[in-house]
Amino acid sequence: MTQSKKKSSEASALERVADAAREVQAASLALEVHFVEGASHSPTTLELARFAAAIEELKDAREAFDSLLREQNPARAG
Repeated sequence: MTQSKKKSSEASALERVADAAREVQAASLALEVHFVEGASHSPTTLELARFAAAIEELKDAREAFDSLLREQNPARAG
């Protein structure tokens, strides 16, 4: 694999992690309004599903990024 291809793969994987983290943050903020003092209603199923999906994508993105790094640096896997 060429050096530029490595960087491209790493950059794409890292971008996926960052995007997933932003989505988790956005979904979390949407849920927070339901848990502040005086909140009058519970989160909707859609809001909870969005948060769960965002967490799952972040987990998957992190695993893919870690796997890519292990493939590129087998001596550091441990």
